[in-house]
This record gives sequence, C-alpha cells and structure tokens, in this order.
Amino acid sequence: MLPAVLIPISFFLTVFAILYLYFSTRNRERLALIEKGVDANIFFKAKDEKDIPAWKIVLINFAVLLMSVGVAIFLGSALENWMGLDEEIAYPGTIFFMSGVGLMIGFMLTKRLEKKD
Repeated sequence: MLPAVLIPISFFLTVFAILYLYFSTRNRERLALIEKGVDANIFFKAKDEKDIPAWKIVLINFAVLLMSVGVAIFLGSALENWMGLDEEIAYPGTIFFMSGVGLMIGFMLTKRLEKKD
C-alpha cells in the first residue's frame, strides 16, 4: 500500500522541482540581464517566413520511425523463418536497428527540408 502512494507523490514532486528550478533560474537570469541594461529582444526569436513549423518536423520523423519499425518487423520475421534465427534475437535486434536507421533518415530529411527553404 505504501509504495502505491509514494510513487505518484514522488513523481509529482520531481516534476514540480524540475519546473520550479527551470522557471526560477530563467527569472534570475532575466533579472540579471535587465540590471546590466541588456535589450530584452534577445529572449524573442524573430519569426522568418523560412521557418518550418515544428509539427511538420515531428510528423516527418514520426512517420519515418513508424515505417522503419514496420520494415523491422518484416525483416525480423524473415530472419526467423528463412534463416532459422531465434525469435528473441531477430525481432528486438531488427526493431532497434531499423528504428535507428529511421531516425537517421528522418534527421537527414529534416535537414534537407530546412536547407531548401
């Protein structure tokens, strides 16, 4: 009973501590810059028309990741059936490998998309 109560409490305390440190540090940093007389425009990024929306980048990476996991499951099945590899080795190995390849391809597509604009 006690661990069932302590786990959610510790989770929320951890989240609160991280958010508190983030916002208090940001506030102190900004106050120090204001005291030195630095312009406040450094906190705001200028929106160019060239900027790609973040949702497009996330969508591209997520789509490539899901496609690579699908290919990995197919390759794991092929390794298991045709090459006689154990199921415990074939599936996790190909899923992790192809997920990494998919994330790499997604990164390269995103980089190419940003260069094009």
